[in-house]
Amino acid sequence: MSTALTITALTSAAEASTGVPVLVAALWGSAAGALLPRAAYRFAAPDEEPWRDRCPAGHPVRGWLGRAVCGECGHAPRPVTPSAARLAVATAVVCAALAAATGTRPELAVWLLLAPVWVLLAAVDLRVRRLPDPLTLPLAAAALALLGLAALLPEHAGHWPTALYGTLALGGGYFVLFLVNSAGMGFGDVKLALGPGAVLGWYGWPTVLLGAFAGFLLGALYGGALVVARRADRKTAIPFGPFLLAGTVAGLLIGAYAA
Repeated sequence: MSTALTITALTSAAEASTGVPVLVAALWGSAAGALLPRAAYRFAAPDEEPWRDRCPAGHPVRGWLGRAVCGECGHAPRPVTPSAARLAVATAVVCAALAAATGTRPELAVWLLLAPVWVLLAAVDLRVRRLPDPLTLPLAAAALALLGLAALLPEHAGHWPTALYGTLALGGGYFVLFLVNSAGMGFGDVKLALGPGAVLGWYGWPTVLLGAFAGFLLGALYGGALVVARRADRKTAIPFGPFLLAGTVAGLLIGAYAA
C-alpha cells in the first residue's frame, strides 16, 4: 500500500512539475503576443518601402510594442494589422507546446524568448511577403548567443557547436536554393534560415533535417491546397517564412522530446 502511495505521489509531482512550466510559458506567450500588433503594423510595409511610422490618416505611430491603435484616430489600421487576440493565442500555443516538450531544461528560456519574434515574422510575411532584416539577422545572432549561455548551465540537452554548424548548414542550403530558383525562394528566407538552423542544430543533425523537411512539407501542402481550391496556380508565389518557422517548431518539439 505504501509503495502504491509513493508511486502515486511521484506521478503527481512529475505532472505538476511539467504543468507549471507549461502554464507559465502560456501566460508569457499570451502577454508577449499581445504586445506584437504595433510591430506587425510597422513592419508590414511592401518591399522596398520604409517601415511604417504613420497611420493611414498620416498621424505618427511611435514605439514598437503594444496595440496598433493610432493615438489620434483611435482606430487600428486595417487590414494589415493582425489582432492582438490572434497574436496572443498563437504565441501562447507555441510557447506552451515548447514548454511541454522541453520541460525545465535551460534551453526552454531561449525558446520562450525567440517564439514571439517567430510569430511576428510569420505574421508580417503572410501579409506583405517580406521578412524584415532588423528581425531576421539579429534573431540568428541572439539564438547563438542565448544557446551559448544555456550550454554553460547544468541539465541542458543540446550541443552549441552543432547549433553553430546548423546555422551555417541551413543558411547555406537556402542560399543554394535561392541561387537555383530566386523566383521561388527569396533572400529574406535565406537570412531567416540562419536562426532556425541554430535552434534545430542545438538538438543535432537529425533535428536539423527533420525541421527543414517539415517546413518544405508544410509549404507544399499549403500550396497544393490553394491549387485544389483554385485560389492559386503552380506559378503563384507564397510566403515561405511561416512554413520555415512552423517546421522549426515541429523539429524542436520532436528534438526536445527525444533529447
